[in-house]
Amino acid sequence: MTGLGIHVPAGRITAAEIARASALPAAVVRDKLGIHEKPVAAPQDHPTAMAVRAAHRALEEADVAPQHIDVVTCITEEYKEYPVWSAGTKLAHELGATNAYAFDLGQKCGTAVLAFKLARDLITADPHIDTVLIAGGYRNGDLIDYSDPAVRFMYNLAPGAGAAVIQRDTPGHAILGSAIRTDGALADDVRVPVGGTKAPSTAYPGADFRLRVPDPAGMKRRLACRSLHNFQHVIHEAVDRSGARTTDIAYLALLHMKRSARDELLARLGLPAARSIYLERYGHMGPVDPILSLTLARDAGRLQHGDLAVLVAAGIGYVWNALCLRWHAPTRNMAG
Repeated sequence: MTGLGIHVPAGRITAAEIARASALPAAVVRDKLGIHEKPVAAPQDHPTAMAVRAAHRALEEADVAPQHIDVVTCITEEYKEYPVWSAGTKLAHELGATNAYAFDLGQKCGTAVLAFKLARDLITADPHIDTVLIAGGYRNGDLIDYSDPAVRFMYNLAPGAGAAVIQRDTPGHAILGSAIRTDGALADDVRVPVGGTKAPSTAYPGADFRLRVPDPAGMKRRLACRSLHNFQHVIHEAVDRSGARTTDIAYLALLHMKRSARDELLARLGLPAARSIYLERYGHMGPVDPILSLTLARDAGRLQHGDLAVLVAAGIGYVWNALCLRWHAPTRNMAG
């Protein structure tokens, strides 16, 4: 990995404002949900537009011209400028990546970690691929109804974009082992109930196009016996595949989750809180979180040469994944 880039909209909504919209005490929003504030999208902050901004920053840091990109992997979510639309090809075009092929990748909030793994796999398997750009934007927060207590765990959804450049045989941060676990028993737990083939938008004019949870109690029960265990499993497996131990982890680039879950995961791993940054002022930017967390850690000087960093994410459906990086000293234009 030779370059990172993020874009965070300037607008903000505070815990107090979320509390008023949801009829929750501000202390619950701040302390239990772990949201002090989070970004709010401006009218021009569409997912692909934000992805372009993040990608430009990553390419500049990597000192890579757009025409030297071989593959553009778009991690923008399904909810974007238009339905049934290729964000990846638009992203490549806007960047001027005229020699790259592009595709859209989807694993919900786990997509960025998966994209890092696939970039490594593509470069390893195909001698014609030297440079992969990963980039995408996120606006699923638009689909949250603050009056619906069943989606309270998603009140943290926030807009933003992230990007990374992966290159062959170039000084940078080495991508090591990874691990992914999925569990389709939770596939129907979160969804927008209209707009697909089962409930076409044309058949339900004016329908409320929001994220809903059909069985909140069942989802909570199913996650309770799986989630932290699966986080631990993929982290341990990724670290083991990297020839390391969990005690070697210098930084955990973790997605935003409620504070108690984050604290419990760190405790189970035997890691102090200082080895991860809690995204309480950013919320949950979907697949962008690990890229954002890694960028914040780098900029804060928390990563030193030789450190083991682990990117960790989870996505509804459900998926848990982790990927290890070996951090290296700055090279070229890198700020790491």
